[in-house]
Amino acid sequence: MPPPSAAVRNLAEAVEWLRGEADRIVRASAVPMKNGITAFPPQVGLGYDAFWLRDYEYALEGSIRSFSNKELTDACRLFVRAMSQEGAGVDCVRFDGMPIYKPGFGSLGHEPVLDGPPFTVGVAWHTWQRCQDRELLKEIVDSLVKTMRYMPRDPNNGLAQIKFPGERCPYGFTDTIPKSGGELFCSLLFVQASRQLADLLDAASRRGEAEQWRAEATRVTQSVRAVFWDDAVGLFRATTGDCNVPDIWGSAFAVRLDVATQNQAHKTAKYFKDHYDELTLHGQVRHTPGFMDWNGTKTPTNSGKYQSGGFWATPVGWFVDTLDLEDPALADRTVIELVRHFQEHGACEWINREGVCQLPGYTASAALPLEGIDAMLKRRSVVQNR
Repeated sequence: MPPPSAAVRNLAEAVEWLRGEADRIVRASAVPMKNGITAFPPQVGLGYDAFWLRDYEYALEGSIRSFSNKELTDACRLFVRAMSQEGAGVDCVRFDGMPIYKPGFGSLGHEPVLDGPPFTVGVAWHTWQRCQDRELLKEIVDSLVKTMRYMPRDPNNGLAQIKFPGERCPYGFTDTIPKSGGELFCSLLFVQASRQLADLLDAASRRGEAEQWRAEATRVTQSVRAVFWDDAVGLFRATTGDCNVPDIWGSAFAVRLDVATQNQAHKTAKYFKDHYDELTLHGQVRHTPGFMDWNGTKTPTNSGKYQSGGFWATPVGWFVDTLDLEDPALADRTVIELVRHFQEHGACEWINREGVCQLPGYTASAALPLEGIDAMLKRRSVVQNR
């Protein structure tokens, strides 16, 4: 639980408190690995006993100031070296150094998790942005190209792909959901990572390759807009196969990455405003539209558990950055309510209407929202200074 503090009164106080809490949780989560590297598991305490790739990358996105340069470079090397010979990125690395490629400590899916490659690139990109370590860049850049080439995609449109339910787990925050076909969220992660890989290749003076990856990011962006967008609903759908339902997190992330067109972004923002009470609880956000499960069936309570109806803080930055396009005051309210709930209950992994507050001290819940909130505030500042 966070130390006692007065309830925040406005957005500025909420952001300041959240920044401090993210830093506190990151440092409190640190665990020495057997090889001497400092690991940062997803939660303070005993909830997660390994070093998870995606949660660490999310901590870097929102609170990279919480890490030393040595911690960053050590962790980057750890995750790059943990890639499989084929190029698969890990789900996590155990504290004894063993790489795990499938969620559930290897029990979920037949093949490595789909989001390993882009999150590996994300860790490397954030580490480079902060440390500017050219020896590290030279050491890892070919491995980063290899893992992005490994990522399973549809050759016709470039979208991230799962051939059948259970073949491999999708995006890790939906790793219990049996998706198939083209998968929205990992396609978005691929776009983000392709742009990041291009930056790293530019820094390595490999500009021709960099332009190829930027072109691929553009191609997949166009595919996402054409394949997943449901204009009748005003949201992007999660897949082209199983679990073909509107995706709240994915829609917000598409807007955050500027993958959504301007029209798609404003329609998404309007959907968030019009359905706000169904989508949020104490400033935290569901994966799917209110009263809908991943299989498209309606639920009577608009609540649930974990990745099937729980409310999460992880996507709140993308959510408010999108909502701000339609209703800035409601976006501010969301952040303030989130922080007030954290102040009372801790930054939990997920919550629901039955009073569950699962795993307080969850790093992604405190850190990642800051990235989208900061983007929202930066956009407002640009508009005000015109």
